[in-house]
Amino acid sequence: MVATAYLLGVSTHRVEKLAESLGVTQLSKSQVSVMAKHLDEQVAAFRNRPLDTGPYAFVWVDALTQKVREGGRIINVHALIAVGVNADGHREILGLDVATTEDGAGWLAFLRSLIARSLSGQLVISDVHMGLVNAIGATLPGASWQRCRTHYARALLSQVPKSAQPWVATLLRTVFEQPDADAVQAQMRHVLDALEAKFPKAASHLDAAQGDVLAFTAFPREIWRQIWSNNPQERLNREIRRRTDVVGIFPDRTALIRLVGAVLAEQNDEWTEARRYMGRELLAKVRLHPIESETDERQPCPPNSPHSLKEEITEWPSIHHSCGRDPRMDMVRECKSNGGSDDHGRDVK
Repeated sequence: MVATAYLLGVSTHRVEKLAESLGVTQLSKSQVSVMAKHLDEQVAAFRNRPLDTGPYAFVWVDALTQKVREGGRIINVHALIAVGVNADGHREILGLDVATTEDGAGWLAFLRSLIARSLSGQLVISDVHMGLVNAIGATLPGASWQRCRTHYARALLSQVPKSAQPWVATLLRTVFEQPDADAVQAQMRHVLDALEAKFPKAASHLDAAQGDVLAFTAFPREIWRQIWSNNPQERLNREIRRRTDVVGIFPDRTALIRLVGAVLAEQNDEWTEARRYMGRELLAKVRLHPIESETDERQPCPPNSPHSLKEEITEWPSIHHSCGRDPRMDMVRECKSNGGSDDHGRDVK
């Protein structure tokens, strides 16, 4: 019970009070920590288990910054976490490691450790992390990288004045509201033209990133919402932070891995019993017949296609409304929030 309370994010002081209420007296903080260390073997087994429920068509990776005491100082380290969708359609925690710096060497070592445990993947979804894209290319040849659309939107909005952010957010959102890959590509061209006329710097920024931001279009439309952002990972990150915030500063890396690893193992068990995140038939289709995007021969956006801005985007609309909420502010709020949106998609039977 003490270990369970620890994992639930209860502080050591409150754990001590809990033990006292159960008739266990004189339970010190050090004793609580010793009891928690019994989790180490279970966490190690979980982190090193074979990845034998793949192939994992889609993999999300992220890094969480935590504080640990090391060498008489308090330093920042990065908990590297990978989540995938297995062959049965369930989400699965694939790996956890701790790196001193969030650079290419750390990501390369992390991905290599996953490959050694039989990781495979067709699309890796993440925010921009230093060295990650090169590490993906070195370890998962043939895999694509999807840059998180939510994180990218924040980066793009930083390229324009605050007064123009709702308009730019609206433009960018229309790209993701198209019915198929060709329409997405056509709409992106219209958005780039509109930005070029008013904010050339933002247009260049988007033009350089569009290949990575639109990588999701190479896969079936039914799962776009689930793979075009790192929002599913953000929900997991919030739960981890809720537990680690109770600790604040970890005494060492082992303690950090112990707590985060146990939380991830618990989440993995819940996902195993939950409804499938993606359908097995759809995953089989993805593995056997990946969609090739037509990047060189794109057709213009049909004039009556949904959310087409071919004509409308030539003017910079006012962002002020006489009454009610401006719907164009929704994406700005989404981009600035830590929680992301509902783009995690729905579980399927």
